[in-house]
Amino acid sequence: MYQLYVILDYAIMIYTYALIAYIFMSWFPGARESSFGVFLAKISEPFLEPFRKIIPPLGMIDISPIVAILVLNFARSGLVQLFRMIV
Repeated sequence: MYQLYVILDYAIMIYTYALIAYIFMSWFPGARESSFGVFLAKISEPFLEPFRKIIPPLGMIDISPIVAILVLNFARSGLVQLFRMIV
């Protein structure tokens, strides 16, 4: 059971870092068109899309990725609480 917790914890952490990398790629022209950028877009956009539908951009600033990362962190902390209840 602990191994499953560790795997899920690392998966959420790695996905969070992938989202951060994808967000920072928007600052560099042409970065999202690279093969790595396309890969990050394929794994990040399905998760970010519902947040973008709910939260409108504030001028030039899109805060939906921040909310998405917060949701991932809440899920990660919820996973810790769930694991403590089970064990």
